[in-house]
Amino acid sequence: MARMLRWLGLATVSFALTGGLFGCVSQEKYEGVVSEKDAALQQLDDANTNLASLSAENQSLKAQLADLQNQSGTQTGLTSNLNSQIDQLTAESTQWKTKYEDLLNKIPQVTEISYGSGPLPQPLSDALTQFAQENPDVVEFDAERGVVKFKSDVTFPTGQFTLSPEAKSAIDKFATILNSPAASGYELMVVGHTDNVPVSTPGVKRFSPDNWYLSCHRAISVGEELMRQGVDQGRIGMAGYGQERPIADNSTSEGRSANRRVEVLILPTKHMGRSMASAPRRESNMYNKDSAVETQTGQEFNK
Repeated sequence: MARMLRWLGLATVSFALTGGLFGCVSQEKYEGVVSEKDAALQQLDDANTNLASLSAENQSLKAQLADLQNQSGTQTGLTSNLNSQIDQLTAESTQWKTKYEDLLNKIPQVTEISYGSGPLPQPLSDALTQFAQENPDVVEFDAERGVVKFKSDVTFPTGQFTLSPEAKSAIDKFATILNSPAASGYELMVVGHTDNVPVSTPGVKRFSPDNWYLSCHRAISVGEELMRQGVDQGRIGMAGYGQERPIADNSTSEGRSANRRVEVLILPTKHMGRSMASAPRRESNMYNKDSAVETQTGQEFNK
């Protein structure tokens, strides 16, 4: 096409020049014809450039189309593969669910025991209520929680964790109840608590540098007395919370007195382990500061 246009342009010029042989052609007309020829050639070049650009773009689009077709095929394969994996996992999940349900059915069922208004059997709750009524200066009993609370101000001398004679007598009676058929086997948690007054007496700080130690030592003292009275030590756990679980306001002397306590939680769960009654017991005098240092009197702190 370009060659043809160029040939036509040349033929036109030749004709014009030839016409000059047969007639006069003005210089102005000659230059006009040449200008038109140049414009036509420029348009031809532009057309060729556009044609090449369009051809290249067409090839690019064809290549993109081919890539999209290939990707579509790949995506189809991936989708099929994923669907196959999903089906396999679903089948495996169903199998595991069936096995899980079979295992659940094989687990022995535990019948929930209802004790009425409290967590303990009524005979045991009644016995503990009577025990607290007979020892009101030393013990309180919370029937709703199944907790026996020993008042530290009576259970221990000021700032000590050695049991007072009155507390030992009450704990011995308490052990008789715990060893009765109504309570034997139930787990026990002995927990000590203090007020927020720091331990300050040097002789006491040697063994109980802070309220955590003091609360733990008092819990141990009560727990060991129970064991001495025949309560299976495998049933007993001992812990101390220090000043962290107050039940009253520590800003008053009455509140601090209420916070100083040792609680025995009678848990409504049976101890299924082997009896430890024959195991050797530790002597509690290792925690008795009176056996090591002279007791300081007249100074009040964490009773």
